[in-house]
Amino acid sequence: MKQILYLTIVVVLFFSSCGVPYKQVPYFQDLKDSGNVQEQITNMAPLKIQKDDILAITVSSLNPEASAIFNMGNTTSANPNQVSNTSSINPAITANGFLVDQEGNIQLPLVGSVKVSGLTTTGARELVQQKLLTYLKEPVVSLRLVNFKVSVLGDVARPGVYPIQNERVSVPEALSLSGDLNITALRKNVLLVREYDGKRQFIRLDLNKKDLFNSPYYYLQNNDVLYVQPGNSKYASVDSSYRNIGLIVSVLSVIALVITRL
Repeated sequence: MKQILYLTIVVVLFFSSCGVPYKQVPYFQDLKDSGNVQEQITNMAPLKIQKDDILAITVSSLNPEASAIFNMGNTTSANPNQVSNTSSINPAITANGFLVDQEGNIQLPLVGSVKVSGLTTTGARELVQQKLLTYLKEPVVSLRLVNFKVSVLGDVARPGVYPIQNERVSVPEALSLSGDLNITALRKNVLLVREYDGKRQFIRLDLNKKDLFNSPYYYLQNNDVLYVQPGNSKYASVDSSYRNIGLIVSVLSVIALVITRL
């Protein structure tokens, strides 16, 4: 009877050790769980235009016919065939907008090269509008980034590439798009990979700490990648050999214990 009791205890301890401690699961653990906590947002940086971005630019003026030539890079153009034909002539104008080339420029009809990399969309809009004063009377320009996307992979419910409709997305929002982290994910070691201005950064984020809200990396940029590392329990749940080794060790321990009692 004692031997059976020992075996039961060891098996229970083994399987309980394979689980994920609850204290590792909650986000932002050092945030007060009562009362109303407020703080100023100081880390919200406007999105900057980069090389290979695609800008949708819509132009209107007192002369709609004169404005039409500047709308050839948009799918919203009144003449879709015009977009296709123009794209085949000028690869800098895509079916969705104007491509920012490796020099950081877009190629506008009549205007030519316009340097937009490093600018916000507001700054680029004002610059384009200023350039168009030579050709149009009272031009009104609408400009937005149409290829803003983030990638989430690793131990999440739905890994994938997610397009962003506006110019702001935070780390928690991106993880929500992927269905949130699985229970086995390591929340203290989420890797952010960012490429900007010819450099690649690797940033470690801790989702258990509220400091994430004030991090300069809380808001994501275009083409950012979030990798969520799985924990040991994830590996144990899918690898039978790993589990069998642990069970064998536990059984051998029980046998050794029984032998010493004899």
